[in-house]
Amino acid sequence: MKESNSWVKPFILIWSGQLLSTLSSQIVTFSIIFWLSIKMNSAEVLALSTLSSMLPGLILGFFTGVLVDRWDRKRTMIIADIYIALVTLAVIIVIMESEVSTALLYAMLALRSIGTSFHTPAMEASVPLLAPQDKLMKVAGVDNMIFSISTIASPAIAAVMISALDISMVLWFDIIGALIACTTLLFVHIPSPERVRSEHKGEFRKFYEELLHGVREVIARPGLLWMFIFTVFASFAMVPVSALFPLMTLNHFAGNTYMMSVTEIAWGAGMLAGGALMSMKWFEFNNVKLINTMYVIIGATYSLSGLLPSNGYALFAILTALGGVAGAIFFGAFTVLLQSNLGSEVLGRVFSIHNSFIMIPAMLSLVITGYLADNIGLEYTFIISGLVLIATGFLSSLLPAVKSFAKLQQLSKN
Repeated sequence: MKESNSWVKPFILIWSGQLLSTLSSQIVTFSIIFWLSIKMNSAEVLALSTLSSMLPGLILGFFTGVLVDRWDRKRTMIIADIYIALVTLAVIIVIMESEVSTALLYAMLALRSIGTSFHTPAMEASVPLLAPQDKLMKVAGVDNMIFSISTIASPAIAAVMISALDISMVLWFDIIGALIACTTLLFVHIPSPERVRSEHKGEFRKFYEELLHGVREVIARPGLLWMFIFTVFASFAMVPVSALFPLMTLNHFAGNTYMMSVTEIAWGAGMLAGGALMSMKWFEFNNVKLINTMYVIIGATYSLSGLLPSNGYALFAILTALGGVAGAIFFGAFTVLLQSNLGSEVLGRVFSIHNSFIMIPAMLSLVITGYLADNIGLEYTFIISGLVLIATGFLSSLLPAVKSFAKLQQLSKN
């Protein structure tokens, strides 16, 4: 029994560090969003800030996964956290010398995402090396709960901080969180999987072959490949709308900073509930069917939110919370789907490739959505995005390859 629970202690250390790090990072992120929302009051500005945080990940994501699978994953995460802290420190120094600007914040978000493009796949690829296969869904649930707790607390804290402190003072919390995450990782051993090496002599050819190996592992499983593709379509609707919640609260519902915080807290509370559900012993569902169902539920919350009258903020908050529940289950189920169907030696590159692929349409739609929201209305943007997600859920569930994959997943559980 003692041996079977040996994986718990490393996760407690990782989770404690990630909780504090995620909380501080979320506080800074919401502070920047609130600052931009109040100062600029533009959907395009919010879209551009989100775009800035995604572009480096898109470019680097096709390559960072190969490097993550080559390198020591623990060291990679520590270096990425230190890099993020240094970027934020540099921005603080610049702000102390001159006026804060949107361009500077865009640059910080872009540079910061370089570190994230290494840290995220390294963390996701480390989970199957530490936790037993049958515990992956519970681990995903706890991960979502950590993120949710941060999402619940951080908007309220950010709203207080942005009204009481200068933006440069708020940024210090990002540095503190990154250093805490590094410290906890020092006490954890993350084993390195056996790496599949290419026989080619040239370094570029080796890199290219290793990248293709990760792609082939997904292509070899048609059902998983289609699930992979549908998440790319879904990101076209989900990512832009997630950036517009503050403006929807401010403009459509005539809200204020407090109401913006309540909206984010509602989403976080929903994700916390979703993470709690996933960590329950009885939560054993077919991940493929679960993902397709969550597409429909998230899409319904978006479209219904867009149909609400200007005095329907209370219902908007409830729909946002429901969307948070579905979002937590969706992200957790898809992560476990990859972790349980692919070897740990290729997970780093698969996660990074996936993150890059979902950013391609998301970036394109961010520009379009920002323009549409400013010109045809936020509510119509929510309705259209919701319908796209609902259609994605139904199309995915009807595809023969996905149906067969769902049956295969069910057989593996029995």
